[in-house]
Amino acid sequence: MAQHLMNAVANGRTFALPAGPVVFIVDDDASVREALGALFRSVGLGVELFGSAMEFLQRKPADAPGCLVLDVRLPGLSGLDFQIQLTALGIHLPIIFMTGHGDIPMSVRAMKAGAIDFLAKPFREQDMLDAVAAAIECDTKRRRDAEALSNLRSLFASLTPREQEVLVHVTSGLMNKQVAATLGLSEITVKIHRGNLMRKMGAKSLADLVRKAEALGVKAPLEDAR
Repeated sequence: MAQHLMNAVANGRTFALPAGPVVFIVDDDASVREALGALFRSVGLGVELFGSAMEFLQRKPADAPGCLVLDVRLPGLSGLDFQIQLTALGIHLPIIFMTGHGDIPMSVRAMKAGAIDFLAKPFREQDMLDAVAAAIECDTKRRRDAEALSNLRSLFASLTPREQEVLVHVTSGLMNKQVAATLGLSEITVKIHRGNLMRKMGAKSLADLVRKAEALGVKAPLEDAR
């Protein structure tokens, strides 16, 4: 699918960012929000501004590749607690923390919980742009992988129950005659099912089919995978 690409240079590397990425800024200081918003708009990024964690949760953010630039010290729910709540809600936006009062334990806690970066105020504009470019690249890949997995699950669901059974056993390493014995089928019937499921799954080879099965988490019972 054709899409306009915007280049952001970070640490001597070039990140290709798709059109439409959005940076969500959560900070109770309006001047900081506006300054960051202007910075990100200057390089062509979309921006949404929030004064608190609750404001972010109450408004439905744009469904686009992006990241969250989050102040650690917020009124009500703190930035670190907000990070935990987002994970519990299934919101997987990469987070860049910023604070004027950061310390090593706080930074370690944020990074262990999955934060992309932790910037102490005042920070250089380029450092923030570098962090945002990396975060959006990370989110773009996550979305691409999630879409690919969703498509793969749809293909698997299109198989008949018998084709699914054959796929499970074939990708566990059993030969056609072993699959036939396990399922109580003739070997020619297994071959037919195997050909059909390979076509439906878009598998170019057995190795390709095995990779798809691994991505789906499809495995034969231990007693059959010998």
